[in-house]
Amino acid sequence: MIKVYGIKTCGSVKKALKFLEECGVAYEFIDFKKSPVGCDKIEEWLKHVPMDKLFNTRGTKYRQLGLKNLNLDEEGKKEWLCKENLLIKRPVIELENGDVVVGFDEEQYKEIFCGS
Repeated sequence: MIKVYGIKTCGSVKKALKFLEECGVAYEFIDFKKSPVGCDKIEEWLKHVPMDKLFNTRGTKYRQLGLKNLNLDEEGKKEWLCKENLLIKRPVIELENGDVVVGFDEEQYKEIFCGS
């Protein structure tokens, strides 16, 4: 079964879950607020997706923390992702084959989940 990581109130997560339900895809939802992920999980994801895809520079949390001014390198960004899961671009979907999909892209989802 695939795993979907995110927060219930996120618009992209809502769209993704609705899409999966409409395609009849079974999933397990993991809420960052209730079950934060650690560095090991983030490092695992980074083997499949680039940092700029996983690290959300457009979210409220990024602005609140003033991270733009810090000019973070890859390692710095990874440290922040580990301690502040809300900086992770959502949703993060772990597929059964080990691949990772980040964000909501309807065309990409159609290819992966609906086979069309």
